[in-house]
Amino acid sequence: MTTTSQQSSASKNPTLFRDQQRARHAYRCVASVKPHEQRDYEIAVNDLGANILRGGLCAALAALQRLGPRGEVVLAHLAAAGVPGLERADKTTLVDEVRKLDTDGYILATREMLRVAAWLKRAAQATFGTTEA
Repeated sequence: MTTTSQQSSASKNPTLFRDQQRARHAYRCVASVKPHEQRDYEIAVNDLGANILRGGLCAALAALQRLGPRGEVVLAHLAAAGVPGLERADKTTLVDEVRKLDTDGYILATREMLRVAAWLKRAAQATFGTTEA
């Protein structure tokens, strides 16, 4: 039997599935993107999933590094996603931490980053809308 305080506590901190956590993270990150950065951000997250599949996680992250300040925002959002094995990474150490992963860790991180990239793309499309006429 649960008490009222236990029920209240459970409703305030519901257990979330991993995909729900990714969605929350993505929408929170996308909401923090400044209006003048939205176009570059959307381009970067639209390409991210395809770049991971095409060249691998390290190559996709290197592509974000090449973008300079435009890519740093996405790197920061990826680093804060809580990907297993990369929990302590930040935008400046993410690429190095990915390179240090063993094979199993790299495969797991790649799968997780693909899911995070998909949520960032969905959140950007939903939040920024389209500018097409």
